[in-house]
Amino acid sequence: QVQLRESGGGLVQAGGSLRLSCAASGRILMYDTLGWYRQAPGKQRELVATMTNGGRTNYADSVKSRFTISRDKEKNTVYLQADSLQPEDTGVYYCNARHSSVSFWNYWGQGTQVTVSS
Repeated sequence: QVQLRESGGGLVQAGGSLRLSCAASGRILMYDTLGWYRQAPGKQRELVATMTNGGRTNYADSVKSRFTISRDKEKNTVYLQADSLQPEDTGVYYCNARHSSVSFWNYWGQGTQVTVSS
């Protein structure tokens, strides 16, 4: 069993910052990609940022230059530094761990709420 535990969400004013964390635990952690996705009310879940084990990153256009994904390999933890937050960044942020070549190895956290007030 694999568990992903997110933390760091909350309420922040526009222009503020938050740092989200996600710790992965379990008997077998065979991911090659860790990432963050978000879902706004009434919308589909969308990619925010991902990072491969090799350090390659991918960001949604809407968050480039404002958000930064990083990881601590020893702690199996991925972070999302979200700066210059805007009301449209509001949503539930989910952590994801997956292996790109093993389709069934794909796990999600329970999500953490981020609310940005104008």
